[in-house]
Amino acid sequence: MFKIGDLAVYPAQGVGIIEAIENREVMGKKQPFYIMKIMGNGMKIMIPTTSAKAVGLREVIMEKEIPKVYDILRNRDVTIDKQTWNKRYREYLEKIKTGSVFEIASVLRDLFILKSDKNLSFGERKMMDTAKNLLVKEISVATNSQEDKIEQDLQTIFSMQ
Repeated sequence: MFKIGDLAVYPAQGVGIIEAIENREVMGKKQPFYIMKIMGNGMKIMIPTTSAKAVGLREVIMEKEIPKVYDILRNRDVTIDKQTWNKRYREYLEKIKTGSVFEIASVLRDLFILKSDKNLSFGERKMMDTAKNLLVKEISVATNSQEDKIEQDLQTIFSMQ
């Protein structure tokens, strides 16, 4: 259960703040909803409290888990599928939709490795930006750091090939 004022992560949207918990009537039945404002873009999302876990709403990662994220980003000993870009895109999109910070890190790493090998499609470049933004926001919130400092950390990791 989240409380008003809690920070949470909504899959594929990122970190947000629970602004309210309101009862709303849906199909003739009253039920409680989290009203969440996404920090990155100001979008508001209504999430039924009863299905919050099912949709992947979760707490922001703990600071002690961040080294694991950085390890995933540093790992270059991975095999990137040489499938068509649109198949790869769908696969990466599924990973981002899980909401797992570790899956998002693997998508960012894989796209970075791919980028050093060939030009990314427009969709892949956009997905790379999305993955990076989701990671930067969550890590900055988890560490209480400025986003530009986290972006610099990521830049350092990726420049060390």
